[in-house]
Amino acid sequence: MSAARWKPLVAPGLATLAALALLIGLGVWQLQRLAWKEALIGAVAERARAAPTDLPPESDWPALNPADYEYRHVRLSGVYDIASQVLVFRALEQPRGRYGGQGYLVMTPLRLAGGAAVLVNRGFVPQDQRPQDQRPQTLAARPGQAVVTGLMRSSEPRNAFTPADDPARGQWYSRDVGAIAAALGLARAAPFSIDADAGAPGELPQGGETILAFPNNHLEYALTWFGLALALAGVFAAYAFASLRRAA
Repeated sequence: MSAARWKPLVAPGLATLAALALLIGLGVWQLQRLAWKEALIGAVAERARAAPTDLPPESDWPALNPADYEYRHVRLSGVYDIASQVLVFRALEQPRGRYGGQGYLVMTPLRLAGGAAVLVNRGFVPQDQRPQDQRPQTLAARPGQAVVTGLMRSSEPRNAFTPADDPARGQWYSRDVGAIAAALGLARAAPFSIDADAGAPGELPQGGETILAFPNNHLEYALTWFGLALALAGVFAAYAFASLRRAA
């Protein structure tokens, strides 16, 4: 078979090889992401389901890494500063407890014995029960020392669809710990918040609203890239076969 018959296939062949390398590389990368995501899901589940441990001391807060503490189950005690709490708008896609739909997460500073404060997401209240007098059974009606168990959380990331917060009007759309602490004038605030565990059925705020389900489509993405690579190889093989037949 003469080299002249193969010459027209050199450029398409090199381009196909480059594209195959890219597609296979993307597939392998998605498999690596799959392993990372599965490890992350396992770590989150282990932390969230573990028995609560004591909150890290204030002296450790500046060195904390969110990757190390996110979703850690902790226990802390203090006094709620009900007068300083803020409401963060939230719409629950489907009720995981008694309440759902549009409403608010109640973020309340918990004053620790040493004077520092930790923002506690005490849970969800429906929009029609935003006024405190509409929910007399709320924890706000219980003064004195409170013992809280819940999950440590870093600030909530924003996306292109998150409206801007307006602290002056009391309108919040993201659990931005730093911004909320600054708006409330909390000089010694923790750089994280706590998502309180669920309380008694029907109690408001409705705790235990942390979402622990994470999208994990990396296997499907990997199969897609590998499938495209296989299809491309098949297309080139068919093209090369037809080209060689014409040159025969």
